Amino acid sequence: MPDYSVGAAYMDGRYMPVGEASVPILDWGYRRSDVTYDVVGVWDGAFFRLDDHIARFRASMTTLRLHPEESDADLREILMQVVRLSGLREAYVAMDCLRGRPKPGLKPHPANCRNRLTAYAIPWVWVVSPEVQARGAHLIVAQTPRIPEESIDPRVKNFHWGDLTRALFEAHDAGADNAVLLDAAGLVTEGPGFNVFAVRNGTVITPDRGGLEGITRRSVIELCDELGLPCEVRPLPVAEFRDADEVFLATTAGGIMPAARLDGRIMGNDRPGPISAQLRARYWDRRAEGWHATKIDYAER
Repeated sequence: MPDYSVGAAYMDGRYMPVGEASVPILDWGYRRSDVTYDVVGVWDGAFFRLDDHIARFRASMTTLRLHPEESDADLREILMQVVRLSGLREAYVAMDCLRGRPKPGLKPHPANCRNRLTAYAIPWVWVVSPEVQARGAHLIVAQTPRIPEESIDPRVKNFHWGDLTRALFEAHDAGADNAVLLDAAGLVTEGPGFNVFAVRNGTVITPDRGGLEGITRRSVIELCDELGLPCEVRPLPVAEFRDADEVFLATTAGGIMPAARLDGRIMGNDRPGPISAQLRARYWDRRAEGWHATKIDYAER
């Protein structure tokens, strides 16, 4: 019996322990980062906004002209099955679509590749640990600019992480927890794996371009409406961001994650701000109530 205790994977029609999954070295998904992906979370045995993640993944594939054999219904069952096989109640569940390789005898062009879908479930991953969330993350505004959206569409999740990786090293060298990147015009975009929010005079603000249209970001906007908090989706200049009363981050792998310092400036009392803390608490309360949840039947495997 295969050992799925550390995770399960699906590759090209087969299920296997995650440690046995591999990508061929000649696949353009590896050679050229010609791949899109998405990540959906499982908490307490249920997916969060599963169909929203599948829809975003399909939109990303369509934009990049990736057309795997699996339908959305197939993908839904694949994601369910990798979690069932792993037995994980809290899981980080990824889906990738790789370009593949040009078919034999055909011109080496992306149009001539057979696209391949992969997926895996591993134990839950935190972008910002619960301990750091409790005290508030320490952030910097990176000197490295975000790749312009005219070159790489940030609404399509991708592996072009060169700028994000440089920003992570900047944060590491500065003794900070993470970084936020700007575009060429000095507007806030996003960070390595998360959307960014600022709070000014009681209003929640998030950038309108330059970053992924995050599913957790969408959830924050819904929660603001539910709680009666003003929320604006608009350009966020760096000067306004640096002067914010509060800052928090949002991602699948962590939910709503408050910050306490930005470029060394202490915000509030060096702890998560009141609106950030309110949204974070409400997010996890709503998750516990089954908000946008899709339960997993672990007995079906």
